[in-house]
Amino acid sequence: MARIAGIDIPKHKRGVIALTYIFGIGRSRAQEILATANVSEDKKVSDWNDDEIGRIRDAVGNYTIEGELRSEVSLNIKRLMDIGCYRGIRHRTGLPLRGQRTKNNSRTRKGKRKTVANKKKATK
Repeated sequence: MARIAGIDIPKHKRGVIALTYIFGIGRSRAQEILATANVSEDKKVSDWNDDEIGRIRDAVGNYTIEGELRSEVSLNIKRLMDIGCYRGIRHRTGLPLRGQRTKNNSRTRKGKRKTVANKKKATK
């Protein structure tokens, strides 16, 4: 099993797919990395030799990934909340921030439903 950027890459998958296990690397960036490292996209990770793994590590090192990227994203969100802009307020309240409606959907952001009981009618 190859270890790149502190992540164990699955050895039974193709190189392009395996690199997407690293946070901050998607399909297109994985293709770029393999192109700069001069490794075939269709080659499985188990078929990579030490020289190819070294070139891939060097290519991955040029990008902001994993812990550094996670901290950068969280700092950006914290900055939005601190300045009190609309997106920051939506982050703070746990609501969707990109204009989605919230009457019916948005359960991913709002969490499990909290049922509110009806008022009881007064008896005569």
